[in-house]
Amino acid sequence: MTTSPIKSPLSDSDKEITGNALQATLADLVDLSLIAKQAHWNVVGQNFRSAHLQLDELVSTARQYVDEVAERAAAIGVSPNGKAKTVVATSGVPEYPDNWQSVESTVAAIVDTLAALIERLRKRIDETDKSDLVTQDLLIEITRALEEAHWMWQAQQA
Repeated sequence: MTTSPIKSPLSDSDKEITGNALQATLADLVDLSLIAKQAHWNVVGQNFRSAHLQLDELVSTARQYVDEVAERAAAIGVSPNGKAKTVVATSGVPEYPDNWQSVESTVAAIVDTLAALIERLRKRIDETDKSDLVTQDLLIEITRALEEAHWMWQAQQA
């Protein structure tokens, strides 16, 4: 079915802008959840347990917002696509290294990942300023949560 069974409260142009922002955010957050879980499984070294548990917190945050973003897209009549091939093709989250990673390299990679995602989210906040303030509010909430996580990960590098 190519036409939406959901009547959008937005104009066609606002729906397109907002839908694109939500779809890009969905792909980035799915990727973040997978990267954080990959890091969780492969982190080693001093302070392993703390990093291991903090990574699970990041996975939970990402998964929570994945669902909220997908449901917001559906609510405005945009079919969300969180399939693996879509995430691979469209995520702007940096590549995470393979194999075992020290706590230090894990922290550095997560700091970089969160910084890139926050930058992308802030652009989408600007993009949705005129098209849909409800979606913009969700993007602001996600950015707030990820900026808090970013701060906590950065603090480990001090």
